[in-house]
This record gives sequence, structure tokens and C-alpha cells, in this order.
Amino acid sequence: MAELETVLATVRSRISRYARSGIGEQDTKATLIVPVLKALGWDVEDLEDVKLEYRRRSSDNPVDYALFLLREPTLFIEAKALGTGLDDHRWANQVLAYATVAGVGWVALTDGNDWRLYNSHALVPVEQKLFRTVRLADPDRAAADTLALLSKAALADKVIEQLWKIEIVDRRMKIELDRLLGSEPPDDFVRYLHRRIGELPLGDVRASLARARVTVDYPAPTRPPRDAPEPGDAPSGVTLAHLIAAGLVRVPQAVERTYRRTRVTATIEAADRIVVDGAAYDSLSTAAAMARKAVLGGPAGTRAPSTNGWTFWQVRGADGRLVTLDDLRGHDRVRPAGRDGRRGHRER
Repeated sequence: MAELETVLATVRSRISRYARSGIGEQDTKATLIVPVLKALGWDVEDLEDVKLEYRRRSSDNPVDYALFLLREPTLFIEAKALGTGLDDHRWANQVLAYATVAGVGWVALTDGNDWRLYNSHALVPVEQKLFRTVRLADPDRAAADTLALLSKAALADKVIEQLWKIEIVDRRMKIELDRLLGSEPPDDFVRYLHRRIGELPLGDVRASLARARVTVDYPAPTRPPRDAPEPGDAPSGVTLAHLIAAGLVRVPQAVERTYRRTRVTATIEAADRIVVDGAAYDSLSTAAAMARKAVLGGPAGTRAPSTNGWTFWQVRGADGRLVTLDDLRGHDRVRPAGRDGRRGHRER
């Protein structure tokens, strides 16, 4: 996050300087968008991470950036020149329609200053697909928090999907609460309050509700609640880094699994580097998914199956038995997360 904040400060300075004279789309990409993507952990020079002018089919109109996870496009970014009016619905409609056909769930529309994030898979009208809007020129920390949802790590952990689910629930609740607390509250709600209060006549309760001016507002969360487990995470919150620190995983650590009568292997070289068949992945689950995909085969473009790497990968203990990495997370030498969110291995 610190690197992203530093980059955003530089980008804000450039926006202030370039807004007066105006710059074209290509300069907007090079000076305002690419630095942000790099700070979010995307290697813009690696085609397995980012593809420019991406077409799913040769006949398609290209999208400016396609960001990849597990060799599948995960986020489309459509760029416009700095100062372009993003309120024109053509821009969002065009890229959302393409993302829907391509099976890409998330879309960002930006002119380098304004960023608008959309959920293309949401079964709602286009205007309700808009998830977050930030303006980098505004010195607001919300910009960094929101853009951090597009980082490679956050997209891999599906943080944005968790927040979208929270938002959908809150939107629905707000509609219902506004109805209950509006100038014409439903009879069953008025009678409920009348029974709760007791001493006030029913008419007085109804009249008081009509006079009330109650506002229901939900602050936009920037991360899932602490008590919401992340995908593939155990309730204890123990990570691969904790197993390494506790000495339960000794890098480089060989792990294996017999899947469909085929033995697949990987090497844990670091907490964020798991190597399968010479390719390095930044999570156990990604590495497991790619190992399964290699066994399953299929035509080019086949998606890797969603896999929990903790329960997939096994390590051979001193007694020769295979145990899953998930089993190791319950070892006495590993301390689960406390209420303050701190984690580590037990003091001995």
C-alpha cells in the first residue's frame, strides 16, 4: 500500500500539470495508468500478466488492458484520454458487453484520473453494475483503498467479490429500511412499534414516523470484515509464511499429490513462490489449480479448475506419512490469529 500511495502522489502531480494542456490517450496510459498497474503488482511487460489491445477473437474490438490470473483474463481496463467525459454511457456499455461475452467479471473504465469499477456479471441493470468510483486528483485515501482491490493479490484472493456481496446485501437492506422509515410506513411496522412502546396510541406512533427524517447510510467497506475468512483460509488464519516461520515447512519444500492416478509435484521456494513444472505461482491454490489442469488436459483456453491448495498439496513427514498443508496449520507450534489480527508461531 505504501508503494501505491507514493505512485498516486506522483500521478496526482501529473494530472494537475497535464490537465491544463491536455494529453492524448497513449500519453494518459503511459504516464497515469501504467504506473498504477505496476504499483498494484502487475507486470505490464509480461504477457502472462497483462495483454495490451486484447482481443478474445480476431474479429473483436480490442480492450486496452486485459489482466490475467491463471492464464485467464480477470479484469478488463478501458482507457480514455485524460479529461474524457466518462459519463457517456457508450464507454461503459461497450466494455461491459465485451466482458460479459468474454466471461470476465470485472471492468475498470478510466481516464487516468477518474476510475470506475464495474461488475459485468451482476444480474442488474447496467447503471447498477457500477461498484466504486474514485477520483485520483482528490486527496482522499479512498482512492488507494479502492484501487488496491485491483491488485494482483487482491484479485487472486477474490476480495472484490466478497465486498460486492456485502454491497448487494446493504443495497437491499437500505431499500427496505427506507420503506419502513419513510413517510408512509407499512401497517405491520407501525403495529410492531406500537406493541413495543405500549403506552403510545397507534395514531401517535404513525404520526411520529411521518414526522421523522431518518437517513440510512452504509459506508463503503474497503476490505472484508476480519471475521470473514478469505478463500482457502482456515478459521485460524494461519498462512504459509507462518508455517515457514514455525519450521513446519522448510524451503525449498517439496510437496506432492496423486491426482487421478497421476503424481504431481511442486516446490515451495517462498511463501509467495510455488513452482510447478518450471512455472512459478504466488499461491498454493493457483499452483494446485495449474497442476490439476495439466492432468485434466483439454483444448487451449480451458480454465484451470478452482482448487484449495491447502487441502490439495501434501508433504511427507519424518515418519514417511503424507499430510496436507492444511493439517499442518493445526500444529501446536503455530499460533492462530488473535483478536488483534496478529499472527505468528508460539513462544517456546
